[in-house]
Amino acid sequence: DGAAPAEEKSVFTIELKDSGEKKIEVIKVVRDLMGKGLKEAKDLVDAVASGPQLIKENVKKEEAEDIKKKFEAAGAKVELK
Repeated sequence: DGAAPAEEKSVFTIELKDSGEKKIEVIKVVRDLMGKGLKEAKDLVDAVASGPQLIKENVKKEEAEDIKKKFEAAGAKVELK
């Protein structure tokens, strides 16, 4: 079939899919991770209603897993791509 074996990804893009019930907690995580101000972080979290929002690109696997855990602890849904 000529398909190369799937390599395990080592670099990920993190997308916020759903802010969940605890939006304030998710905003705090966005502020901490991205160094954004309160309004910028709130706008990004609010924008999730219209579609997934990019959090970080080209993140190593360990950091991506850590970031995912922080968002999930805040009640958000995140996808690693």
